[in-house]
Amino acid sequence: MDSTCGALTDAPVAPQATLALRVLATSDLHAHILPWDYHADRLSHTRGLSRVAGLIAQARAEVANTVLLDNGDFLHGSPLGDFAVQVARSGQAQPHPMICAMNRLGYDAATLGNHEFSHGLQVLRDSMAAARFPMVSANLWDQEQDCPFVPPFVVLQRQMLDGAGRSQMLRIGVIGFLPPQTVIWERAQLEGRITACAILDAARAAVPRLRALGVDVVIALSHSGIGAEGGDENVSAALAQIDGIDAVIAGHTHEVFPPPAGPRSLHGKPVVMPGFFGSH
Repeated sequence: MDSTCGALTDAPVAPQATLALRVLATSDLHAHILPWDYHADRLSHTRGLSRVAGLIAQARAEVANTVLLDNGDFLHGSPLGDFAVQVARSGQAQPHPMICAMNRLGYDAATLGNHEFSHGLQVLRDSMAAARFPMVSANLWDQEQDCPFVPPFVVLQRQMLDGAGRSQMLRIGVIGFLPPQTVIWERAQLEGRITACAILDAARAAVPRLRALGVDVVIALSHSGIGAEGGDENVSAALAQIDGIDAVIAGHTHEVFPPPAGPRSLHGKPVVMPGFFGSH
């Protein structure tokens, strides 16, 4: 036998590395940073990113390997968000307060929701420019530039500890989607400028491309609900059936999944929907 071949054949085989990954996610924050109920004008103990920050810190302390993601509708939807738009349009160059808070908490990635477009593309682009984390969406197309509005996905490369305490490079693919009806709801802002295709069509086209990059796991940020009806507004369960997607973060419909008593996965894959306004 060739000596080189013999050396390769006789070399000890390293055990396959496994590690635990905790995925933390928010959705539909709607510019609720403080624990305040703007409609009732009083303190609230069930909303606010500042309150969720404590849960994030606790979850990170429990598991060494974590990523923090947002599922869209984070910029607008409260008086604070409206005030940020007024400041931006007054010519005062200040980052959006939601972006500042998300930067501070160390978000790893986010997708865009329909309400990110409520105050126009310039406000959105200015807000995104201050983000220290990538934003993705696989079913949005910029007609003016003839390219994706934002990247369809991102590969997060993170050094993480395996079960034996050894450092391993984990390649996490994060892909995002939003309801294509966004271009109808925000027609005044988007007509002739942005188009959107069906979520499942975009996923079937983009997920194989993401997998081809050699990622270890794919997380879908689906700004869409879980219900059986409603087309692309409730497509997250169908998205979980697509080969190559390992986990789904759902949203848009302001609900919570899993329920207190019921399935914790859909089609054999972990799925969560973390409420709204920072409730979970």
